[in-house]
Amino acid sequence: MNTGSMLAKSACDVLVIGGGAAGMMAALQAAYAGASVILLEKNEKLGKKIYITGKGRCNVTNVADIDDFFGQVPRNAKFLNAACRQFTHEDVTALLEMLGTPTKVERGGRVFPQSEKASDVTKALHHGMKDAGVQVELNCEVSHIRKEDKLFAVDFTRGGTLRARSVIVATGGVSYPSTGSTGDGYRFARENGHTITPVKGSLVGLTIEEKWPKLLQGLSLKNVRVQAKAGKKTIYDELGEMLFTHFGVSGPLIIELSSHMPDDFSGVNVTLDMKPALTDEQIDLRLQREFAENARKQLSSVLVSLMPARMGPVFAELCGLSPETAINQITREQRLTIGRMLKALPLRVGGTRPIEEAIVTRGGVEVREILPGTMMSRKQEGLFFAGEVLDVDAHTGGFNLQIAFSTGALAGKSAAAYAMDME
Repeated sequence: MNTGSMLAKSACDVLVIGGGAAGMMAALQAAYAGASVILLEKNEKLGKKIYITGKGRCNVTNVADIDDFFGQVPRNAKFLNAACRQFTHEDVTALLEMLGTPTKVERGGRVFPQSEKASDVTKALHHGMKDAGVQVELNCEVSHIRKEDKLFAVDFTRGGTLRARSVIVATGGVSYPSTGSTGDGYRFARENGHTITPVKGSLVGLTIEEKWPKLLQGLSLKNVRVQAKAGKKTIYDELGEMLFTHFGVSGPLIIELSSHMPDDFSGVNVTLDMKPALTDEQIDLRLQREFAENARKQLSSVLVSLMPARMGPVFAELCGLSPETAINQITREQRLTIGRMLKALPLRVGGTRPIEEAIVTRGGVEVREILPGTMMSRKQEGLFFAGEVLDVDAHTGGFNLQIAFSTGALAGKSAAAYAMDME
């Protein structure tokens, strides 16, 4: 791997910008197709974001079938049809196996390396590129991409210009900027005539307008349901786990919900169902039974059987009652209010946490300006895009990395074919 001041070659068939999941896969597949390939990475090492995925274990993909997979992509799923069908989760695991990194399947169809080390995934792809003849350049930041006659001229910060028949932009989005994802690819896209859809964080915690969730900081709720409606339309409705934080709410359900929220939160109503297994009628019957058996106790002591003890006093006040209220003093209407709040506790969402805390980026290069069958630009022939730089994002569970691998593989093969057709 060359890290010196001069590149070993000043021209190639395919130039890949970005050494993350999409970029490494693109470079590898382009080389496998017979192209000469150079990969430029501005960081001091490859795959920085891969190292932090899956809490350092790297959730490389998911074994969900293709239709279920597309169901995990809130926007622009159809755009991924060709990419995800031509390079599937089986292709990802087979390639990693061939490169010496076998995988295993865990809960929810999530796939991890058997070693449980994210670094092994990066090492496997790096060794694969090396064996395939890819020239990798680290500490090499690109400043501009422009088309000159039939070739691309790519300026980089080590003081030079590379020429290539085709270029693949795989620079990531703007989430986790410490990994090098600082939006460079958006600038390259704009320079070549592309539109960038509004960029924001996805798979991120949500801030709550009221103060009460902050009083429960650190409390996790399991087996609950979170529902979100925009007007009469249900935009999210799932069972799972959530977490109260210093800013509002987070945890698996909330992070997934964030990817479904529209740009304007004001018209969205989010509710928490703490007893999803029970109907409204069953909840009321249970409350009647609990109240009859504990008539002389305080409300907070009875609520312990329905929710974590820490939440009881807060919940009582949300229902307009004092936690010390005697059960035999609670009216029928107050009991019904408690039941309604157990089934639909309002969470008044104010916004998302900063994009720097997001797992992935929502928005990016407008996919209508990209040919889905090749990942080539409709605006600039020979320019390709792959991975998070595109306006495509999915739920957690290995789906985003699969998108990176699938779009990267298609871009690599297509860019190689384009370059070699020029000969």
